[in-house]
Amino acid sequence: MLWSLFYIVLSLLIVFAVIAYIPLLRRLILTNQILKIFRKMLPQISQTEQEALDAGTVWWDGDLFSGKPDWNKLLAYPKPQLSETERSFLDGPVEELCLMLNEWQITHDIKDLPAEVWQFIKDNGFFGLIIPKQYGGRGFSALAHSEIVMKIGSRSGTAAVTVMVPNSLGPAELLLHYGTDEQKNYYLPRLAKGLEVPCFGLTSPDAGSDAGAIPDHAIVCKGEFDGKQDVLGMRVTWEKRYITLGPVATILGLAFKVYDPDHFLGQKEDLGITLALIPTSTPGLNIGRRHLPLDAVFQNGPNWGKNVFIPMEWIIGGEKGVGQGWRMLMNCLAAGRSISLPATSVGGAKLAARTSGAYSRVRVQFNLPIGYFEGVEEALARIGGNTYMMDAARVMTAGAVDLGEKPSVISAIVKYHLTERSRQAINDAMDIHGGKGICIGPRNYLGRAYQHIPVSITVEGANILTRNMIIFGQGAIRCHPYILQEVNAAHDEDEKRASLAFDTALVGHVKYSLRNTANCIIYGLFGKYIKSSVPANCVPEVAIYYQQLTRLSVNFALLADIALMKLGGTLKRKERLSARLGDILSLLYLCSAALKRFEDDKRPQTDLPLLHWSLQDSIYRIQQTFDEFLKNFPGNKFFAWVIRVWLFPLGKPYSPPSDELGHAVARTVLEPCETRDRLTSGIYIPKKPDEPLAELEQALQCAIECSSIESKIHHAVKSGKITARGDQRIAQARERNVISAAEADLMCKMEGLRGRVIKVDDFSQNFT
Repeated sequence: MLWSLFYIVLSLLIVFAVIAYIPLLRRLILTNQILKIFRKMLPQISQTEQEALDAGTVWWDGDLFSGKPDWNKLLAYPKPQLSETERSFLDGPVEELCLMLNEWQITHDIKDLPAEVWQFIKDNGFFGLIIPKQYGGRGFSALAHSEIVMKIGSRSGTAAVTVMVPNSLGPAELLLHYGTDEQKNYYLPRLAKGLEVPCFGLTSPDAGSDAGAIPDHAIVCKGEFDGKQDVLGMRVTWEKRYITLGPVATILGLAFKVYDPDHFLGQKEDLGITLALIPTSTPGLNIGRRHLPLDAVFQNGPNWGKNVFIPMEWIIGGEKGVGQGWRMLMNCLAAGRSISLPATSVGGAKLAARTSGAYSRVRVQFNLPIGYFEGVEEALARIGGNTYMMDAARVMTAGAVDLGEKPSVISAIVKYHLTERSRQAINDAMDIHGGKGICIGPRNYLGRAYQHIPVSITVEGANILTRNMIIFGQGAIRCHPYILQEVNAAHDEDEKRASLAFDTALVGHVKYSLRNTANCIIYGLFGKYIKSSVPANCVPEVAIYYQQLTRLSVNFALLADIALMKLGGTLKRKERLSARLGDILSLLYLCSAALKRFEDDKRPQTDLPLLHWSLQDSIYRIQQTFDEFLKNFPGNKFFAWVIRVWLFPLGKPYSPPSDELGHAVARTVLEPCETRDRLTSGIYIPKKPDEPLAELEQALQCAIECSSIESKIHHAVKSGKITARGDQRIAQARERNVISAAEADLMCKMEGLRGRVIKVDDFSQNFT
């Protein structure tokens, strides 16, 4: 009986093997049937969704999704570097611009940039950073763009937004990629010289995050224009809001849907989303009113029009550009979102790190700098570790753009995670500063940054949407080595071609899944002994992280496959599950960036606490996210338990950073050192001695110099040799030879600086 059963099973396996091995049989018996099921499982994908999926390129995110990251390849990418011209611009015009900026005057007094600042920005080509030199622009790299925005953002959020918007998703970038020669030759030189101020209108009152559902529309028709009759064009009706630079713009980029009921352009009536450039002086265009986004007073406002006639040559790309607008936007956003908001976020985090470290060393409570208290150390460690990883991701992503990538999934990762970590850093800084942070006024260097953070969280894809729907929703299809091929095959109307393409992709997918299934248990049991996952010439202190991240990449690849197979199209609606998978992919990317930064910086040993903290924190978060995902995985709980055991056969191996490590990180920002300077490099540090930030830097230096003197005084107080209090203590210490005259003078200077640092602004009853 047993032998009979054995032969039956063996025969079935042989038959299955023959079917699987012979492509024609496999397609007829297996693949075509699976293709039918797959087509039913696929969610309906709209044209705008398809164009979003097709936008951009896959870069290191593809390696992480594969479960087989090639660390040698990542580390071989050249370290992004500024050119001499770009460095000179940062040290010259950018430094000069920052010197001109007074954020209190801008946000409180005039609610705008001063006229001379506007003119300086225009005259010095700040609106043309990305415009090639042949059109009169600066032609700068993505890294330079990022560094410029970061530096300005550390001084003034208002100025940073004003500079970054014309260089991000807007008319200049759209024209560069899609404009006609006539449009480029006319507009790009004018934009580069600041003769035109651009804005771009996408968001509508009824279509915020769902930009593909914009109600703004145009009807193709003929009309009168510039004294001519029967000009082919369209009548546009729209209402936009939240449009940055809108109130002062001279040229409006506009997104709307085009309909052609009279078939001027062909047989189709619904032609899709289209982009146009419209001078704001056009009759019927209403613009100029302002929104006030919290206290971020950058120019922002609504615009609208009804049946405004525009000629066809105002369409970006001319008549050929009709209906191509969403594709244009998605491709430009894939790169643009990688730069501006990550740069301002890192600028805010670096400001938080530098000021919080200095303030924690200067501010004294209970005769001890507050930075020495463990509660404050905990916040300082978060600020330092997050800032290190954020800056690493900013630089690596800008470098990818300079290599020619348009990393659509990565751009969503850095937009979401860097704005969120900036929020955490600034919140921690506010907690450390206490009343100094919340009393707004000319001396407050954090308050406006705190108020501006929700703007970064909201724009260019609200963070809730980005995390829950975009990062994994787009990443699963774009970054997975086989799913996009399977989806494209399923949508192919040519059945023979679809069958061949789907079969090829499916066979590859099965092999990929089997490999990851086996590797999960192998890495789970023996991962720390597998040296092949460690790049060549790796230092021992960080080798373990490459092994851990390789293992987690394998785990992620398998879990993503299981989720996609189990839930299919419903995963799109399981937003929390999708968000958790997106978090894992994102944290793997951020960890990769931190490791690359350490290598690119020539492995500075003093940076190791920052590297260890940021990696250990993120790896622990990844582990916890796996656990949360499986606890909430729908269906049979036993199945989820089996997956958990398969992914982590020896239990949860990773722990959060220790208190001792947090202490080491906090000490890197409490005192002047090369590590502190590297961590906060690129932000604006004013040199005028009466500037609040300059006073803080002076006070920190003085506090270090006075450290031993203060110890002498404290010991004398404890022994009873000094009995005076307050201002008299230093004088008594000098009289009783506890300290020298020079030391007494230095202590008096320290007390004066400390007083100015902790001082907050006060006003008359009516705040005049």
